Amino acid sequence: MSAPLVLPERGGVAVQLVTGPAGDDGRRTFEIFSRADEGEWVRHGSGALVAGGVTSPVVVGVWPPSGVVEVDLAGVYDRLSDAGYGYGPVFQGLGRLWRGDGGLFAEVGLAEQSRSFGVHPALLDAALHPLLPGVVEEGGRSWLPFSFAGVRVHAAGASVLRVRLSVVADDGDSLVVSLTA
Repeated sequence: MSAPLVLPERGGVAVQLVTGPAGDDGRRTFEIFSRADEGEWVRHGSGALVAGGVTSPVVVGVWPPSGVVEVDLAGVYDRLSDAGYGYGPVFQGLGRLWRGDGGLFAEVGLAEQSRSFGVHPALLDAALHPLLPGVVEEGGRSWLPFSFAGVRVHAAGASVLRVRLSVVADDGDSLVVSLTA
C-alpha cells in the first residue's frame, strides 16, 4: 500500500529511492519512501525502469483538439486548498483545461524555466491536477498517482506542456491513466 507524501510546515523529510537489481530483461523496479525525523519509513510509490529503444514522440495535432469543451478553472487552487490540497505558487501550474471524448487536455507551465530536470516535478504534478476532485467537476474521487510505467522522455527542460490524460482502465478502486505531454 502507498501513501501520499505530506510535507510538514517546518522541518524536513528524508526521501529515498530504492532500486532493485536489473532483471534479465533489463527491467529494474523502484520504490519511493520518506520519513520525518527518525520515524518509520513510509512507502509512497513504486514503478519499474526499462531500458528501451528510441521511440518517436507522440504528436497531438490541432490544439486544443476539436470537439472539446473548456473547463472553467477560476479559483481552482482555492477550491483545492479548501479540499485539503495545499499547493504553493511553484506547484500551481494548471493553466487551461478541456474535456472531451478523448479524455482531458491541459496546458501546464512553470513560472520560470528550469533545465536542471528532465521534467520538472512541479510541471509533472500540474499535469496530474485534472485528476483531483473539484477541478473538472464538483466532488468526485481523488486519484493520486502511486506508480508510473512506460515513461519515456523525448526532450528535457520544458517549462510549458500540452497534456492529454485518458483513462485506460477503472475498476473502482484504482485508475490507470495514460498521460501524453
